[in-house]
Amino acid sequence: MRSTTHATLLPALAAVALACNPADDPEPALDTSAPTTPPAPLPTADPHARGYTDDDFPRVQELAPGVYSYEQLRSAGDERFTTVSMFVVTDDGVLVADGQGSPAETRRLIETIATVTDHPITHVVICSDHGDHTAGNAEFPSTARFYAHPTSHAVLQRSANNPDRPTTAPPIIVPTNLVPTTETLHLGNREIRLLFLGRAHTGGDLVVHLPKEKVLFMSEAYLHRVFPAMRSAYPSEWVAMIEAAQALDVDTYVPGHGFVDSPEVLAEELETYRQALVQVIDEATRLHTAGLALEQAIDQADFGDLETWSLRASQAPRAIGRVYMELNGELPPA
Repeated sequence: MRSTTHATLLPALAAVALACNPADDPEPALDTSAPTTPPAPLPTADPHARGYTDDDFPRVQELAPGVYSYEQLRSAGDERFTTVSMFVVTDDGVLVADGQGSPAETRRLIETIATVTDHPITHVVICSDHGDHTAGNAEFPSTARFYAHPTSHAVLQRSANNPDRPTTAPPIIVPTNLVPTTETLHLGNREIRLLFLGRAHTGGDLVVHLPKEKVLFMSEAYLHRVFPAMRSAYPSEWVAMIEAAQALDVDTYVPGHGFVDSPEVLAEELETYRQALVQVIDEATRLHTAGLALEQAIDQADFGDLETWSLRASQAPRAIGRVYMELNGELPPA
């Protein structure tokens, strides 16, 4: 596992000592060239395009003292991208925001946390109720407290009670601590806020805000260079939810998929993602207004620069369908 931290490069001027006689050159030369700055990361969610290999993951970064992001690879067809969790170490235990997509991967997350701290995992926040963030939740300690929005609670409850669910499927943890709007936790000397800023990717989207550290874990409400995935989304409300997040006093916005880059890049990319949502909505609305049936719209849609984003092929048809449902008044009311 490779661990990295966000760092700031400080410019410096170095005096050059002259080996020659000072009388030959009475004014020593100074190197006044600009400091070398690292290149901006390639704007993609594709780890191989960025030069990573599978062995570079999981990738852990310390975002603030005791606050860590955790990126692990997953597959969707032939494409590879990351699923991101966050964990916060306190004197009263560890809070985890979102697990991973299988028992094995969640065990790996737990084992990684154990290399950072010997404090136990005491709190788990279900920010997204989708399986790629919850399927391994039974691996967390049975004594941990699980938090979710009521909408996500209902989704997980239905799945757990589904009589057709395979008996070999991993157990579903149904959270017992519900957060309709906001809840503030005080763990050790930390303030951790669980917020519902509006319906977005799932309808029960929680975010985890550390106001002192100015970190906001957004889960699947922020997909960094991944095509907007809308199978259970509320398109226009999702845009408003991101705008609410942008209005908070935050330095580091942590996505649920895609790379955890520098705070500056993540803030810029969050705005890029907001604009991508608007672009998808506008294109689907254009096709809907033109009277195209859904199948025709899927065939004719042109998303411009979003055509190169990860998961475009699998997610664009679903996104168009979801916008059509919103325009037809078919989505559940808030």
